[in-house]
Amino acid sequence: MDQTFEKRKKVIYGFICDDLYVPMKIKEIAVILQIPKEQRQELKEVLDALVEEGKISVSKKGKYIKGGAKHLTGTFQANARGFGFVVQENDTEDIFISEENIGGAFQGDEVEFIILKAPEGRRREGKIIKVLSHATVKVVGLYEKSRNFGFVRPDNQRVLKDIYIPAGKEMGAMTGHKVVVELTSYGGQDMKPEGKIIEIIGHVNDPGTDILSIVKEYDLPVEFPEKVLNQAVRAGKEVSGADMEGRLDLRGWQMVTIDGEDAKDLDDAVSLTCDGENYCLGVHIADVSNYVQERSALDKEALKRGTSVYLADRVIPMLPHTLSNGICSLNAGENRLALSCIMTINPKGEVVDHQIAETVICVNERMTYTAVAAILDEADTEEKGQYRKRYAALVPMFERMAVLSAILRKRRHARGSIDFDFPETKVVLDNAGVPLDIQPYERNAATKIIEDFMLLANETVAEEYFWREQPFLYRTHEPPEEEKIKRLSTFINNFGYHIHVGNEVRPKEVQKLLAKVEGTPEETLISRLALRSMKQARYTPENTGHFGLAAKYYTHFTSPIRRYPDLQIHRIIKENIRGRMTLERTEHYEKLLPDVALQTSDRERRAEEAERETVKLKKVEYMKQHIGEEYEGVISGITKWGAYVELPNTVEGLVHVTNMKDDHYEYWEERYELVGVHTQNVYKLGQTVRVRVIGADRLQRTIDFAFAEEEWE
Repeated sequence: MDQTFEKRKKVIYGFICDDLYVPMKIKEIAVILQIPKEQRQELKEVLDALVEEGKISVSKKGKYIKGGAKHLTGTFQANARGFGFVVQENDTEDIFISEENIGGAFQGDEVEFIILKAPEGRRREGKIIKVLSHATVKVVGLYEKSRNFGFVRPDNQRVLKDIYIPAGKEMGAMTGHKVVVELTSYGGQDMKPEGKIIEIIGHVNDPGTDILSIVKEYDLPVEFPEKVLNQAVRAGKEVSGADMEGRLDLRGWQMVTIDGEDAKDLDDAVSLTCDGENYCLGVHIADVSNYVQERSALDKEALKRGTSVYLADRVIPMLPHTLSNGICSLNAGENRLALSCIMTINPKGEVVDHQIAETVICVNERMTYTAVAAILDEADTEEKGQYRKRYAALVPMFERMAVLSAILRKRRHARGSIDFDFPETKVVLDNAGVPLDIQPYERNAATKIIEDFMLLANETVAEEYFWREQPFLYRTHEPPEEEKIKRLSTFINNFGYHIHVGNEVRPKEVQKLLAKVEGTPEETLISRLALRSMKQARYTPENTGHFGLAAKYYTHFTSPIRRYPDLQIHRIIKENIRGRMTLERTEHYEKLLPDVALQTSDRERRAEEAERETVKLKKVEYMKQHIGEEYEGVISGITKWGAYVELPNTVEGLVHVTNMKDDHYEYWEERYELVGVHTQNVYKLGQTVRVRVIGADRLQRTIDFAFAEEEWE
């Protein structure tokens, strides 16, 4: 190996092209060619060069093969730090793409690529050869004007380059305007993308511009077409005698809605009585399908939206307010049309009988989670006394509900249902959208009651329609990929934990792991990594079960005001109840449902991402008001670039290693610790620390902390 690099390449290439050559790993090539260990790095460089030139290729198992690299296709996912990954539909492992090998690809682009490296036990690396189709057409960002041109800094950190705006294409925008840019050129490796401004959202400091920018970034439809609004007004008439005809009349039943204080679209009511030792639970859902007819303008718009979107300062509803807050909302004291699932449940929590029926109901009271939780509180508080007196007639039912909820929860836990109990964030805003407080949204006895009852209704409906063998939409959650569970298993071994990895991982194994880490310093990290190892739940016309809930049958039946799949299955259920599920209608739904499943799954992911981004934004805005203040928090993550610290209010920030002024810290990967070289000071997972807020970047949506000085004493 003392020849020039080019000569070495020629020798190795000749060896691999020999007729007797079989695919080999680098060690095998070195042994056959009698290359000493100290020169194997040079051999690797030669092989990598040949792969990059397309003369040879490397297999998934790291073996070097004759012939040019196979051209593969996938979807590019960019990372804010400049690199990215290509995701292939039928491959369990993403391919890493370094910054120099992105080839001008944008987030979401369909790309053609080759594999450059496939090191054993590590992620494969690739190079993008060609962009097949662009997914990004419009970009939202901050405009900055120069003398003869301008540029836009994208809000989406996955759009890795600023957008160049030529003179005359800025639409009158000035520095500081948030804008929507239509891309006219995607640039290349050394060229910026180019675009023209098509909308000015507002100045970055104007109230509401921040959230509206996210609305535009995710292309969320805000205004309803006039035709849809007019149809909603015509449909939203009071319940008449003709509407109630043929329905099961439950207006004499004691029932309530239980929701948050701010909720306006009340789509589920509950009732509970006892029959001997059994419970009779009624879950009564607004009959939205009575007002939104299939293929109508209302229906097409609802499918286009797929779901209501709950942002920090506003709701973008799936249906116009005339319906969602009006005739479809189960308002107390008003006759309402419903689809009811009435279940008989034995003391073990088993559903021994059930009926799904079209009903007419009249809710007794509009209850809040706060009021019901206070009524059920074990402690004798003044608030509890006031609520129990005010709702005295309903108190026995709430007490029965708490007992049944505990039975159902225990039964679900016994079968292996996984509960990732991360606190959600509650953002308190003033009228101008400025965050006044950030709090963890705690689950209480009342939220658990509704959760348990809705889960049971969803399972009961799904099971019936599975065995009816009729077209249906299910909410499915597939088991995690074996490779991801193996990686999780390797990771948790560092902390002394074990998860059984066999032919198929079972929900019970994940549940046991979460129970073991509960209350430990590493609980948050391991719980989050376990969650990331799971697949995303989605809608499908086939029932494959729900891994996370350890349920054989599951659907979404309980929220037709805000979720299209629920509305869709209500139509199927009603056609079945009325005996109208003919062969023709069966074929109609079999053709329709796959597209509905794909569309609604996609819209759900879009809504979740937009909701997450608004919460991140408001957290940054809130902490920007508290620069210089100190807080106590817990180290929730350790990386080579610093320590992530989570505060009790759910805000998370980064203490970057460059802001650890007392020492130079090194990352000990095997122990997940940052250790000071001179002081031997250690920062580790779960450690309680005191931090000072030193920065909050609204554009990057990041928060920076520094350890308070007493941490170094």
